Amino acid sequence: MRNVIILGTGGCAAQLTYYIEDNNSRVKEDDKIRILGYIEDEKSIDEYYNKYNYKSPVLCDIDGYEPRPNEEVLIAIMNIDLRIKMIDKLLKKKASIGSFFHGSVLISNDMDIGEGNIIFPYSMIFENAIIGKYNLLTSHSFISHDCVIGDNNFFSHAGIAGNVRIGNNNYFGIRSTVIPSIIMGDNNIIQAGMVVDKNLKDSTTYFYRFKEKVLAIPAKS
Repeated sequence: MRNVIILGTGGCAAQLTYYIEDNNSRVKEDDKIRILGYIEDEKSIDEYYNKYNYKSPVLCDIDGYEPRPNEEVLIAIMNIDLRIKMIDKLLKKKASIGSFFHGSVLISNDMDIGEGNIIFPYSMIFENAIIGKYNLLTSHSFISHDCVIGDNNFFSHAGIAGNVRIGNNNYFGIRSTVIPSIIMGDNNIIQAGMVVDKNLKDSTTYFYRFKEKVLAIPAKS
């Protein structure tokens, strides 16, 4: 049985907790995960931890965390900038940053994936993909064949077509899509529902124009 501590107690942590519990009900005893507790700032306990029906306690904040043998930290934070800071602190503490793949995830045998990745249910990663470290894919995301993905990217129900190259610290909003062979740099924000059909360098926000006119034409009676 693996022992894990979840970093964060917000909505992402609540989902991760549920998926771990669900996965535990489907696997053998040796493959189950024991949640020892959570890492959270004291000032955020009322706002986040007390909102959800967690069974395990808040153990400490990130500064008070001291890694122990035979335990891993799962990063359950959606905010990219905060994730960067937390990863840096964990690495300086020489903490073991763990991965979690729900049992329903489909992963090709011909792909390469680094440490610290979290993949929610019904996501898919296809042939010859290379995935870096500390990425988070929410449910029903997919990364197609021959993609190269960097570190600390967040994919919210996102779809990445074949032969795409993506750097580090990018945020993909819900139902965003990248067409084949696109090259993307670092620190980009892809807003919900967007289809990325051109190469992006760094630090770009990709979105529809504010208050762009939308027509809704009713059917004739």
